[in-house]
Amino acid sequence: MTAKTTEVIEGPLRTEPKHLSSLVARESSVCRGISPVLSPLAMLVTQDLALPGFFSSIEVLGSEHLPLEGPVLLAPTHRARWDALLLPYAAGRRISGRDCRFMVTVTEMRGIQGWFLDRLGCFPIDQGRPGTSSLRYAVDLLAASEQLVVFPEGQIRRQDEPIRVHQGLGRLALLAASQGVDVRVVPVGIGYGKAPPSFRSRAALAFAPALAVEGDGGRAAVRALNDRLAVAMQSAEEAARIAVGRPFASP
Repeated sequence: MTAKTTEVIEGPLRTEPKHLSSLVARESSVCRGISPVLSPLAMLVTQDLALPGFFSSIEVLGSEHLPLEGPVLLAPTHRARWDALLLPYAAGRRISGRDCRFMVTVTEMRGIQGWFLDRLGCFPIDQGRPGTSSLRYAVDLLAASEQLVVFPEGQIRRQDEPIRVHQGLGRLALLAASQGVDVRVVPVGIGYGKAPPSFRSRAALAFAPALAVEGDGGRAAVRALNDRLAVAMQSAEEAARIAVGRPFASP
């Protein structure tokens, strides 16, 4: 599962008042929500079997930076498909008391994979032409103090190179803030002992301090937030890489 953000969300977007009824009403047109049967089963399979069976160790750093209440926008680095399983392991229901709601691409919501994702709280966004319903739903989730996950880089990046953050997450965060949502953006770095991750290799996930969302939502504010986010994500990834014994090479 690869969650991705859009590169550009152009133009003003007004949202309705943020309350539970708005969220429930919009959810029916965007996704099926979280299945009370499938979700615990998926948690058992991934967190108790797949992750500990594949990795020799999983270390979580900076857990004190993960807010346990209020609207949260997790912004992780993206190095492998395992990322989408490690995030609920480190920040999901067993840790924070709430689920990770992933924003994913439209193509990932197709077929058998899409059937499962649709019932595990994921919802789609069309990267080429983002619809207002998905964006408003994302803001409604945050307004309801949910935990939303968006990969700011937009795709898996396997090479060691400077982090480039697309505009989508910054615009979403500022949109939510403009609607009175006190959202906190938490940078997350994920590191693996091998690239790509191999059987019995090590994994680590590092949370960085939350970033304040400030500005009027214009391009300058989006760019400023994304610049701070990229630096924080890079620092968090460095911490995770050191933890698994695979630090970045010196320039």
